Amino acid sequence: MSYKNDLILRAARGEKTERTPIWMMRQAGRVLPEYREVRSKMKDFIEFVKTPERAAEVTIQPIDYFDVDAAIIFSDILTIPEAMGLPYEMVEKRGPIFPKTISAAADLKHVKVADAESDLGYVGEAIKITKKELDGRVPLIGFAGAPWTIFAYMIEGSGSKNFSKARAFLFQENKAAHQLMDMITESTIAYLKMQIRSGADMVQVFDSWAGVLSPALYTEFGMPYIQKICKAIPEVPVTVFAKGANWDFAELNELDCQVIGLDWNLKVDEVRKHIAGKTLQGNLDPAVLYAPDQEVVLHTQRMMRSFEGQPHIANLGHGLYPDLDRRKAKLFVETVKNYGK
Repeated sequence: MSYKNDLILRAARGEKTERTPIWMMRQAGRVLPEYREVRSKMKDFIEFVKTPERAAEVTIQPIDYFDVDAAIIFSDILTIPEAMGLPYEMVEKRGPIFPKTISAAADLKHVKVADAESDLGYVGEAIKITKKELDGRVPLIGFAGAPWTIFAYMIEGSGSKNFSKARAFLFQENKAAHQLMDMITESTIAYLKMQIRSGADMVQVFDSWAGVLSPALYTEFGMPYIQKICKAIPEVPVTVFAKGANWDFAELNELDCQVIGLDWNLKVDEVRKHIAGKTLQGNLDPAVLYAPDQEVVLHTQRMMRSFEGQPHIANLGHGLYPDLDRRKAKLFVETVKNYGK
């Protein structure tokens, strides 16, 4: 398919681009009043995610307002545990809650490897609708949670500062932990491939809770399963965003992915010493967008300088915070686009 704007795909492949492409994690969300209006018509968040027409609508909203260089399908990483047999609830101001969790090896009989088409087809349908509505304006990004992050929610049953239950399970039920990680990985590969068949032009793997594991545990339970996903998806560029995984850049460099996402706690010059042959994505601190306009511009320009000479996709170091002024986010986008002119 030809695109009016294919900057992000060329940058992901390491090709030279006229300027640095930009998109923002959580760009389809509560910073936009148009999103809040659509959300108000839905019974709850999960119904929202499972209604393809509405998911497609809010996926496109940031393209219209921010004029970013890619759309990312509106969904949630927790579609995978639900498809595997652990439904969740999204509680306002608390986040996701799982009424049932995995607490022992015997509980694995209650979960299955997800069938992408039958269990997650609503995401594929949302992608198809979005692609039709975008009509080649920009590429569309699909995504999934990384196996460790999904595992953490399935064991813990909710968000957590340290995921102590999930980490304990790795030691207490080591064999079962690997078994569950394999099931999640197999489900995720099928899910991402379905997204690609439906029209996703690239995909991102979010390991939101990578930083709570020790380097040794991440080497055992994080990287190998992400690598299985990367190796299984040669069709489109793959981005790996492992938030907090800042202890061994050499391992990140060995992943068979095209793009490495960086959080804002990383020193870009240090990362660049160890990661070669990949595009880097990131990494402005989202909190910068609370600053006065002049500060937003200065910090964005400083970020851009740190990536000069490196294949780069501009982004935040994490998702947009819901109470941010959308005009600050737009200023960030405009500053990136004007950089170097």
